[in-house]
Amino acid sequence: MLKLYHQLPVNEAGTDEAGRGCLAGPVTAAAVILPKGFTNTVLNDSKLLTHTKRDLLRPIIESSATAYAVAHIFPEKIEEINILNASILAMHKAIEQLKTSPKFIVVDGNRFKPFSDIPHECIIKGDGKYMNIAAASVLAKTYRDAYMEKLHEEFPMYNWKKNKGYPTKEHREAIRKYGITKYHRKSFKLLPNQLGLDL
Repeated sequence: MLKLYHQLPVNEAGTDEAGRGCLAGPVTAAAVILPKGFTNTVLNDSKLLTHTKRDLLRPIIESSATAYAVAHIFPEKIEEINILNASILAMHKAIEQLKTSPKFIVVDGNRFKPFSDIPHECIIKGDGKYMNIAAASVLAKTYRDAYMEKLHEEFPMYNWKKNKGYPTKEHREAIRKYGITKYHRKSFKLLPNQLGLDL
């Protein structure tokens, strides 16, 4: 079972992102502050949960959280500042939108930039250790998936409903066949051999 907090329960926000390795769509981050005493035996790193479990957890997290927020950073901005900076910016924007200001921030991974003057700590594989980071990972993933499912309706040939913009063989074949859309990240290696892609 995951721990509830990293430090003492002083409005500690967990933050995580989804979609960093995708070829299309935004990078999405969430920030979550959980109340003292919150428990959930299913909650874990979103990558270890089924689609069904993530969708069941989302309303539980939203109704139980002291505060939560989600932010998307879109391909144009990703191209401008690079994916690492875009991921951190998404986390900053999510934290900024929290209705309760955190006293401490725990970040999944090993890279972050200070937000305001709030102390933070980066925790590798934090989404499998702390509930607030796991909750943020679930919200980031479910919100981003829902966004990609909407984009799928506009461009069904890439099957974003299924692959969510990740570099699957099918997604790459569709790029080879149909070219790219305004939702693709042009600076990413969209095909294993870029020679076949007319940018």
